[in-house]
Amino acid sequence: MSHRHHFSQALAARPQRLHVAAHSHHPWPDVTREAHLRAWDLATARLDEKWEEVFGAIVPEAAGHVARRLGLPDPTTIAFAGHVHELFVRVLSALPVRPRVLTTDAEFHSTERQLRRLEEDDLATVHRVAVEPFASFPERFAEALDTTPADLVLVSQVLFTSGYVIPDLPGLLAHAPDDALVLIDGYHGYMALPTDLGPLADRVFYTSGSYKYGMAGEGAAFLHAPPGWAPRPRNTGWFAMFDARDAPDAGGVAYPTDGGRFRGATLDPTPLLRLNAVQRWLDEQGLDVAAIHAHALALQQRLLDALAERPRGPLAPEAVIPPVGVADRGNFLTFRTAHAGTLQARLAAREVITDRRGDRLRIGFGLYHEPADVDALVDHLAAVTEDLDGA
Repeated sequence: MSHRHHFSQALAARPQRLHVAAHSHHPWPDVTREAHLRAWDLATARLDEKWEEVFGAIVPEAAGHVARRLGLPDPTTIAFAGHVHELFVRVLSALPVRPRVLTTDAEFHSTERQLRRLEEDDLATVHRVAVEPFASFPERFAEALDTTPADLVLVSQVLFTSGYVIPDLPGLLAHAPDDALVLIDGYHGYMALPTDLGPLADRVFYTSGSYKYGMAGEGAAFLHAPPGWAPRPRNTGWFAMFDARDAPDAGGVAYPTDGGRFRGATLDPTPLLRLNAVQRWLDEQGLDVAAIHAHALALQQRLLDALAERPRGPLAPEAVIPPVGVADRGNFLTFRTAHAGTLQARLAAREVITDRRGDRLRIGFGLYHEPADVDALVDHLAAVTEDLDGA
């Protein structure tokens, strides 16, 4: 079944555009427009009184959707913020001074930038495990978990540089030191991969947002904070005690015991209204994350089959990382080629939107794509690779 018509306004904005970067800024489905406008109506009608509705209805609904998609038993463990980096810094603030961090060499730009800046001032020590070669990564990371002292274990569910899905995260993270805080960056996993955090709900933090596969745009980042862990982050704002904002502090700054302890200050409720609208729409369509992932994988395979039949130099199937068959991947394909920059620019000139990370060209598919879009992409790839070798 095609779902393209549910994205009619975004697709009609530039009909000639072929957007194959669903792993980056995802087009918003039509239902988000009314939700966006409702935020304006709410603000004008209620002014300061809107917060009662935000925290009484909008936030609980959004937390319920997130918890359900992730198999979490208690929506109150969810805290929302404007972006994932805000939540990551708040988690860092709950750690000992000069924390020891164990992570990978393929974490998201903002995270890696923040850690490197702390290292510059000797405010953190960071041990990075190389992701490649992919086949041996789980064994090498497990060994590092067994032997490296850490206050924070930080690892992505799906690596943004390649789409590599780290296998058996629960089994792998069982090696984490008992007293280490464990944080999973789920930005390429949430709403892209079927995810059941139930067995890990009392042990791991998980953070993501809706800019990508959540289809609700910026500003709807969230953190699952397991009970009892990091009860008093130093980076805190008045929303962390919204329900008791008039109560005096007794013996120090007070915190709630649920996920609200990781709230910051005033946030825009508009993204949460979009999030709720998207989730309701998916339910109405009978779509779960497994169906979304299967749709993306089917389109990936269609592209790979076409490239195998008509090799396109630098975009031959053997340029895909991780190599096909070596590991599961998320909802995008990554081609490693010295021509990545040239290809991205040439495709952009043809109104084909991809994205690039160094020598890696990333192509992703979403619900708004149909097989005909893949066929059109293959024709574009044939044109832009004609004079390029296979490097």
